[in-house]
Amino acid sequence: MRIVYLLFPFILLLAQGAAGSSRAPGNKSECLRQNGFCAFLKCPFPFVISGKCTKFQFCCKK
Repeated sequence: MRIVYLLFPFILLLAQGAAGSSRAPGNKSECLRQNGFCAFLKCPFPFVISGKCTKFQFCCKK
């Protein structure tokens, strides 16, 4: 029972960190607003995936 008291603050810290980490674009208009573009399944070489536009399209940015 003592381990529950030790795990509870750790779980709260994980949940708090996950709540603020969704700054990636979630749709096409957000991607374009952040100077990105949508590409199918992967981004061309100098660009990296920074979010999702649709289910199969990813937002690519430098």
